[in-house]
Amino acid sequence: MTTPLNRRTALHRMSCGAAAVLGWSAASLAKAQSTWPRQPVKVVVPFAAGGSTDVFARLLARHFTDVVGHPFVVDNRPGANGNLGASQVAAALPDGHTLLLSTTGPLSINKLLYRRMPYDPVTAFTPIALLADLPLVLAAHPSVPAKDLTQLIAWLKARPGDVSYSTAGNGSMGHLAAELVQRATGTSMIHVPYKGSAGALNDLIAGVVKLSFDLVPTYLQQIEAGKIRALAVLGTRRVSTLPGVPTLLESGIKASAVGWNGLVGPRGLPASIVAVLNKATNEFLASTEGRAQLQTFSMQPIGGKPEALSAFVRSEMDKWRPIVEPLASTIMQ
Repeated sequence: MTTPLNRRTALHRMSCGAAAVLGWSAASLAKAQSTWPRQPVKVVVPFAAGGSTDVFARLLARHFTDVVGHPFVVDNRPGANGNLGASQVAAALPDGHTLLLSTTGPLSINKLLYRRMPYDPVTAFTPIALLADLPLVLAAHPSVPAKDLTQLIAWLKARPGDVSYSTAGNGSMGHLAAELVQRATGTSMIHVPYKGSAGALNDLIAGVVKLSFDLVPTYLQQIEAGKIRALAVLGTRRVSTLPGVPTLLESGIKASAVGWNGLVGPRGLPASIVAVLNKATNEFLASTEGRAQLQTFSMQPIGGKPEALSAFVRSEMDKWRPIVEPLASTIMQ
């Protein structure tokens, strides 16, 4: 017969065994929790330095340093469409010294793109906060005769499969947004993927491609200079840096697409540490300084409880699955 004491002993052994499988012991984790932080906290960004996500991470790391009174440092780990850095965080000790600040891909879309993933974004991480959205824009070369989205759709339908558009790469948010727009409007275009936004933008300016789907911050300066034309923003609301550009919904297209940033830690991150980081994150996003800094990148702060991030990740996977799965075999060739 199993006694309460025996059950407690068995449960303790099971928890210790699970900890050992993940590469850390229950004793070492307990010690780490009680002294957090005892060393600089790494905020892993799974992309190269210089992008909007990297800059955002550095702003937030500086705020965390001020609040916690201990160094938070950004660690750029690009590779494998963000999976390299994300997998390193997934495998890290959940002691609060390794965090991940990532975008849509590593935290949701990549699960749909890759047949084999080094981690499951739904189960491998402890959510901390949904941070901000990253608006997308549909931009056109000045030679495109359409002045608005209605005219563009008519122009595209008269040229099925003839008009090319650029994105930052196969499987990027721009690529997926373009597929969503084509499905919603009954149009067909030629996708020209680049290795990053710089090439996609340069060839749009040069007229090599006629359209581009990409993040607003990358294209904003050239839009303001009149070198390219913004026809629509792809989120559910207008962007403060492009107030005169309508959304897809305003143009009668029932579709929306937006990139976003989220902050997570390894699975098993203690609730006490999550609470500190969530509170500090929401304070930064609500502050005048934080909102002003994000606005320079056309980013809209979100914030909220950790549970909101978990629910959002699942909803994004559900939303994009019908778009991504038919493309996955060709996207990842």
